[in-house]
Amino acid sequence: MSGRRDEAQALVRDALVWDNIWPLEPSVGNDLHRLPDFRAAGYDVISLTIAGDNHTSGEAFNRVATARRRIKASKGARLVENIAEIHAARRAGELAVLLHFEGTRCFERNLDLIEAFYRLGVRHNLLAFNQANSVGGGCAEETDGGLTRYGRRVVAEMERVGMLLDLSHVGIRTSLDALAMATRPVVFSHSNCSAIHPHFRNLTDEQVRACAATGGLIGLSGSSIYLGDDGVKSSTLFRHLDHVVQLVGAEHACLGLDVVFETEPLNQFMRARPEEWPDAARPDWPGVHYAHPEQLVELAAMMLDAGYGETAVRGILGENLSRVCGAVWH
Repeated sequence: MSGRRDEAQALVRDALVWDNIWPLEPSVGNDLHRLPDFRAAGYDVISLTIAGDNHTSGEAFNRVATARRRIKASKGARLVENIAEIHAARRAGELAVLLHFEGTRCFERNLDLIEAFYRLGVRHNLLAFNQANSVGGGCAEETDGGLTRYGRRVVAEMERVGMLLDLSHVGIRTSLDALAMATRPVVFSHSNCSAIHPHFRNLTDEQVRACAATGGLIGLSGSSIYLGDDGVKSSTLFRHLDHVVQLVGAEHACLGLDVVFETEPLNQFMRARPEEWPDAARPDWPGVHYAHPEQLVELAAMMLDAGYGETAVRGILGENLSRVCGAVWH
């Protein structure tokens, strides 16, 4: 294993490494001072969650404006909006930083805001966060009515302006409706597999196949509750990843570890919102833990041990996201 680990370490160091989700939330230890940790682990690109279903359009605008200023002032990081800028940041030895939203309530039913936020650098957005909104159903709801008429307009407008459609946290029926109408690749930025661990946030094989049919990607999440592993072992990460690869191919897998550095404040938040996190209402709920960026080398070594070729590993580490985002962004 040590030889493979050395090979994996060299590969991670040389490859484009892109994680499409990291929540910028100081209350859980996720602030910009942690960006060097990702760079040290071999990351080249990371996308920050800025706002979503818990925010109005005004709050989202303020959060985007503040994030843009702070990122530009961060040493070793570069705010980017396209593939060329990502490569330029990498050549300069800087971490490329993207912005995204988790939920469409911050559009406040105004389709014009989609292009406005895209021009401010918001490059992907998921439709709903666990609970239903005016676009469609969330995955934590008991019933999912599917994509609404307004929701169809949102999907069409996102595709028109080049904002990548993200279906993590979205209900099964709503996600399948969106995938059926999609004309561009779609992602589940951070979702694992129900076939490995049944959980309301995880994906059925039908969802995985439908996403791959758009040319899209399934992002591997590092959340213990989605993995079904409180220890967040790299071997468990690999089991979920390998299920996607065996089902639809390595070209449809990517990273979305969703790292949280201080989990207890997040656990308290989740326990206080049982309608959004039904599991957290159980007295025996163990709380959530997350994979850390340093596990990337071990995960890459497991891919190599399993017979994944170098091209496949490079794709999962970041080239697949580069391909899909390059095809969607304008």
